[in-house]
Amino acid sequence: IDVVFLVLISFILIAPLLEVDHINLAEGSTKSDKNIEQTSIVLKVKEDNSILINNRLVTLLELKDLLKEKKRANPNQIPQLYHDKKATFGSYQSIKNLVELTGFEKLDVVLQPD
Repeated sequence: IDVVFLVLISFILIAPLLEVDHINLAEGSTKSDKNIEQTSIVLKVKEDNSILINNRLVTLLELKDLLKEKKRANPNQIPQLYHDKKATFGSYQSIKNLVELTGFEKLDVVLQPD
């Protein structure tokens, strides 16, 4: 039991000091990148809780209509959400609820964009 305890303690102490390697992915073709960029849904919430969809400032009501329109146009899209760490959690929850209400089954939350 003492050996297992020592191994566990050493793992707990060493784990935070380990660094994770970053992986460089291969470049994709520019042709498909343009198509993805045109059809993607990028939601951004700024520090002051203002909401942008594809770099256009909107209210929650406008966002609902735009999301319905985007879902109708391309049902396989997955919205991406960039939420500022200083914005309130309530704004995240409101957007998440709207995304679900408009028929999207998934939402990509981007934590640290490159």
